[in-house]
Amino acid sequence: MPSNTIESIVSAYVRLKNRRALEDMRELRRQLLGGLQAAPGINPRPALRHVEEDLRVIEQGLEQLHESGTYVRLIKADVKTAPAQP
Repeated sequence: MPSNTIESIVSAYVRLKNRRALEDMRELRRQLLGGLQAAPGINPRPALRHVEEDLRVIEQGLEQLHESGTYVRLIKADVKTAPAQP
């Protein structure tokens, strides 16, 4: 069962149509999964289940954005010189 916190955060990003924030959250959770799976000497199962559930909620939020067809495109300030995209 996902925490209300992750659901609230994902819901807010969906309302704001902030795909980038959701993708960043998903990437962080994927990195956490890799680290937990590689950690020697601990039982990572409880943490793995929690991170996997967070990922499920994040993926649902991304799917909602995909279905709506709209999202905010954020461009980092350090790529100002990149050509504008349509």
